[in-house]
Amino acid sequence: MARTRPPDRIRVRRSPKKGRYDRTCIDRVLDRGLVGHVAFVEDGEPRCIPMLYARVGDTVYIHGSTASRMIRLLAGGAPACLTVTLLDGLVLARSAFEHSANYESVVALGHFHAVEDEAERVAAFEAFAEKLLPGRWREVRGPNRKELNATTILALTIEEASAKVRTGPPDDDDSPDAELDTWAGVVPIITSYGEPEPSPGLRPEIPLAASVSRLLATDGTPA
Repeated sequence: MARTRPPDRIRVRRSPKKGRYDRTCIDRVLDRGLVGHVAFVEDGEPRCIPMLYARVGDTVYIHGSTASRMIRLLAGGAPACLTVTLLDGLVLARSAFEHSANYESVVALGHFHAVEDEAERVAAFEAFAEKLLPGRWREVRGPNRKELNATTILALTIEEASAKVRTGPPDDDDSPDAELDTWAGVVPIITSYGEPEPSPGLRPEIPLAASVSRLLATDGTPA
């Protein structure tokens, strides 16, 4: 069966073999990332804002103050682009030209809309908390009416999205540069968590949250 050509708006043009269009790959990148960059145009000028986000099924949620100009603009249906990038390693070649990075990235195009349904709004708040730290939602107070009223939840349906992935060593192993006496290879980028720092106002008898202990245990950091 012939592969379906992806729409031009999301097709990876530079190094097309690195393009991925299946939802499994796209969702994996979105779920690994914490920060997305939301790009849009305001008054004829480009804007790109880093935002925390959460994916639930086919929807990516962001949130912000009801007073935010960006949030109001996006809620009005302005075209937007969401990008997420994960750096996995430095790719060091023999020549400066061939240096690169191993990475996974996603670009999603579309329009955000404001979430009005009360249950979905609360579920989005839960998704934000669980995105930062699984299990945290059960440990904290949920949003009250004042906080809900002060916050706009925006949703973007994942319909036009593509991923781009680079893995492996530098591309000059089979080139004349391989004869140079220069080290080449990949330096992995590894992210880990440090020692938890209690809030200055935390009562001393309160133990470390179970969600944080699980995170550190999973990360390999002593709890």
